[in-house]
Amino acid sequence: MRRVLRAAAAAVVLAAGSITAVVLAGPAQADTRICEQYGSTTIQGRYVVMNNRWGTSAEQCINVTSTGFEITSQQGVGNTSGAPVSYPAVYYGCHYTNCSPGTALPKRVSEISSLTSSISYRYVSGATYDAAYDIWLDPSPRTDGNNAMEIMIWFNRQGSIQPIGSPVGNTTIGGRSWQVWQGSNGSNNVISYVAPSAITSWDFSVLDFITDVRNRGAITNSWYLTSLQAGFEPWIGGAGLAVTSFSTTINGTGGGGGTTPPPAPAACRVTWAADSWNNGFTANVTIANTGSTPVNGWTLGFTLPAGQSVTSSWNTTLSGASGALTARNISWNGAIPAGGSASFGLQGNHGGAYASPSAFTLNGSACTTGQ
Repeated sequence: MRRVLRAAAAAVVLAAGSITAVVLAGPAQADTRICEQYGSTTIQGRYVVMNNRWGTSAEQCINVTSTGFEITSQQGVGNTSGAPVSYPAVYYGCHYTNCSPGTALPKRVSEISSLTSSISYRYVSGATYDAAYDIWLDPSPRTDGNNAMEIMIWFNRQGSIQPIGSPVGNTTIGGRSWQVWQGSNGSNNVISYVAPSAITSWDFSVLDFITDVRNRGAITNSWYLTSLQAGFEPWIGGAGLAVTSFSTTINGTGGGGGTTPPPAPAACRVTWAADSWNNGFTANVTIANTGSTPVNGWTLGFTLPAGQSVTSSWNTTLSGASGALTARNISWNGAIPAGGSASFGLQGNHGGAYASPSAFTLNGSACTTGQ
């Protein structure tokens, strides 16, 4: 899910427009409304609910309750032969440096003795979507970026959509029949289990699916489970879709990655070196770690001055095109040692006189600016 780039495909994220958002920093109460593109909050002091509107600039809003969430507005339209427009979900574990409170993940598969989950969905008619339970695994105990393996359990699908790859057979897991699909989206491998008819609620062993994937040779017991996520991938419509309850219980031995908190904010300095002409500009952005501890996974926040927009970027995953933007590390440049730096580039347009952003945050902590 799509984690910010979910399994269907990587996508260029467009401007968020004039979307409003209410995002709480603490545990969510009923009627918490999130419209911000990657807005999130916590529930029950244990799980994270995220909007994760990664594939469209159109509005999507969710209402977060004490046990789950409901999509209240979904205005994007995706190509049904391609990727969905978002993956609003509730999760346990770590998702692009945002880890759920007190999580025991990442944890090595060999050290998990039992792993169960309970999920309840509410569906609507007239929309094109899937209801997907995602299981993410990686050879390393990473808490940032895209994992190497995604297991998708399709509880329901409506419309002319299909999983990544192609069908490779059928199997029985948890007393239910599943059609198995296997493929790759170019960023990670995907194995999907598609239910023949809609499942509205289920208490099941997540470990059974991980074991089946291992038996197919796609992972080994030395891999790490990094997160469990339940939500929807809408292509068209989707207002009214809801996860009404979600829980998971994990038992095991050893450290296996243990309880891994999100990366701590670091002391930082950002250098924005720009070259502008007529109505265009390029910028090389350097993030320097001026602290004494390494940064493992970074998210840089900044706001472009009015009249500016980004048309392309490199060495980063960029969220937004104008206004408030976030730039995240990609697979190979997420680690910044103490005294080290990482850089990425942008190209864009501007109207009138060019100006550089004046303030930056790294993993939520303010940075100084330099030349």
